[in-house]
Amino acid sequence: MNAILKVEGLCVAFDHPLGMVHAVDDVSFSLAANERLGLAGESGSGKSTMALSILRMIKPPGRILGGRVELDGVELSALDQEGMRRLRLAGIAMVPQGSMNSLNPVMRIQAQIADALADHGVKLGSGALEARVAELLRTVGLRPEVARMFPHELSGGMKQRACIAIAICLRPKVIIADEPTSALDVVVQRQVMETLARVQRDLGCAIILVGHDMGLMAQFVDRLGVMYAGRLVEVAPIGEIITRPRHPYTQALISSLPSLEARGTMQGIPGLAPLLRDLPPGCAFHPRCPMAEARCRTDKPAVRDVGPGQQAACHFA
Repeated sequence: MNAILKVEGLCVAFDHPLGMVHAVDDVSFSLAANERLGLAGESGSGKSTMALSILRMIKPPGRILGGRVELDGVELSALDQEGMRRLRLAGIAMVPQGSMNSLNPVMRIQAQIADALADHGVKLGSGALEARVAELLRTVGLRPEVARMFPHELSGGMKQRACIAIAICLRPKVIIADEPTSALDVVVQRQVMETLARVQRDLGCAIILVGHDMGLMAQFVDRLGVMYAGRLVEVAPIGEIITRPRHPYTQALISSLPSLEARGTMQGIPGLAPLLRDLPPGCAFHPRCPMAEARCRTDKPAVRDVGPGQQAACHFA
């Protein structure tokens, strides 16, 4: 696999008066050029923290304790702050969660795109800028007139597509979309995901999609990574992980999806996700796992190959 992005042994922690919180615990994965990788899991599992740490946007009291991130042969930890700032948006960009809070409410959309371009040394005359912005907006399915609007004049879906336009303005190699469809109705969700798919085809970039919606993942991504308590507990091609999940947590996630065969019944995952500052010994999932045995309570399972292109962190996978 020709990997455009490699993450090896990434560890992120937050200082807390009651003890250090390990939000991302020794996570490794790779992303191929033109691939769509999904990251799923319950709230607090570390998905968004990992996305921010790849971009080195973790702020105190959080800090990156270790690990290596490489983008197209460039090791990001070796870059200084200025080098990293220039790489963001140009090499790897993020479509943030909650476009309502991501756009500047007192700047027109064109001015916000112009800021992103100018910050990376792209300075255009007024005519060239208008043409560039209009092209970007058309790429994400918005009319050129949107350039002159303020964020409050746009619907939720239009705001999200404006955020995508900013993210692609320098043609990055990787786009991280952090729950891009949260707080949107299902029709707009589909429009936003179709926009992301079209942008990927146009740019030839890879996408990491962070989210909760397993149905959305099944329709969009090529591979899926499942996170639990800061660890990546399973990674597999999406068809394989939906039909034959190997980790008990993934099995529970799949089983909790509504089914036409069992209408009116909802099956949740028993128990609650553990506090990251007070994880149980052994496998973090063992208090909720129907397959747990004595070994699971003492031995932390390593991530290992369990099938072609499939890894899982479970003693019995």
